[in-house]
Amino acid sequence: MKKAFSLIELLVVIAIMSILIGVAAVNYRKTIQLGRDSRRKADLEQIRQALETYRSANSSYPNTGTNAGLTALIPNYITVLPTDPQSGTYAYVAANSGTISTYSLCSSLEIDPAQTLSKCGSASCGSKACNYEKTNP
Repeated sequence: MKKAFSLIELLVVIAIMSILIGVAAVNYRKTIQLGRDSRRKADLEQIRQALETYRSANSSYPNTGTNAGLTALIPNYITVLPTDPQSGTYAYVAANSGTISTYSLCSSLEIDPAQTLSKCGSASCGSKACNYEKTNP
């Protein structure tokens, strides 16, 4: 008599493997999203540091605009302006009354932080609404 696996044993093994592969795929996707979100936060911090250096030299922040106001930082305050890994753009909102003394940098995180945006509410972060902001200290 030959020893072999029964059909039920094979189906059980296939079902277990399918469940493990499904769980791994979901965790992989979430890990990729968290990685992109971490890059967005690091990019905004890098831009914020360049804005603070710009303000130290010019007594105010650059004018507002999605990345347009941030081009004033290149090349003296930042060598390359970081871009969002998916949409390619971050929103920059500055107070445009006299000397600009306050600003917000905004992004759209994939894993929503459920943060209430005080200054970026109407700003556009590519094709998605902004849901994360970093303001001047």
